[in-house]
Amino acid sequence: MNRIKEVLEKKGIKQIWLSEQLGKSYNMVHSYAQNKRQPSLEDLYKIAGILNIEVAELLEKRNKI
Repeated sequence: MNRIKEVLEKKGIKQIWLSEQLGKSYNMVHSYAQNKRQPSLEDLYKIAGILNIEVAELLEKRNKI
């Protein structure tokens, strides 16, 4: 699971802006933000670069069982 939606909201950035910067359709970015689809590792790094954050900030932390 990713935290793309949370990070965008925290930074006050719209999904449409991210889709333009990423070169992906709005529907694709919206699917990422809703966790209906997961971005490729390459796209995850691109998103982190665009948002000027570490990739780890886009990922949910796993709870140890």
